[in-house]
Amino acid sequence: MEHETHSEHLGHEAHHPGHTHDQHHQHHGGGKVSWAMAAKATLHCLTGCAIGEVLGMIIGTALGWGTAPTMALAITLAFFFGYSLTLWAVVRAGLGLRTAIGVALAADTLSITVMEIVDNGVLLLVPGAMEAHLSDALFWGALAFAFAIAFIVTTPVNKWLIGRGKGHAVVHQYHH
Repeated sequence: MEHETHSEHLGHEAHHPGHTHDQHHQHHGGGKVSWAMAAKATLHCLTGCAIGEVLGMIIGTALGWGTAPTMALAITLAFFFGYSLTLWAVVRAGLGLRTAIGVALAADTLSITVMEIVDNGVLLLVPGAMEAHLSDALFWGALAFAFAIAFIVTTPVNKWLIGRGKGHAVVHQYHH
């Protein structure tokens, strides 16, 4: 990433009133990345993953599917909804669909992958979680626990990505 001149930077500030010099560089991957920014990116990822996973588990459980096909559906839907939330945000910011898809893939792939590995791994380790029904407290408790662990593990990944101008730093170029 090339360094911008002072006048170019001032032009960016005109587009982002209220942003300090440091905030501008955080958005674009330069400088230090706050834990709050990383947590916000992780929460965004977690929201899409949670929607997809819960929907996949509800569908798989309702259809009487076994663990493997239910998890496959849940993971597929987690990626779909995770990407969809980013796509929606950057298309609203004015990007064309083709460019927006590239931004979503660049921003979310590693984050969603880490989140899915961790939360599904945790679910597999909680005794009885995969056999629990939607009406069981164990189902919802294990899922909440798995998402909490996934959030804790994925936040440093997002902090690292944003600090290198990757992950949600890509989204912040278009969406403030």
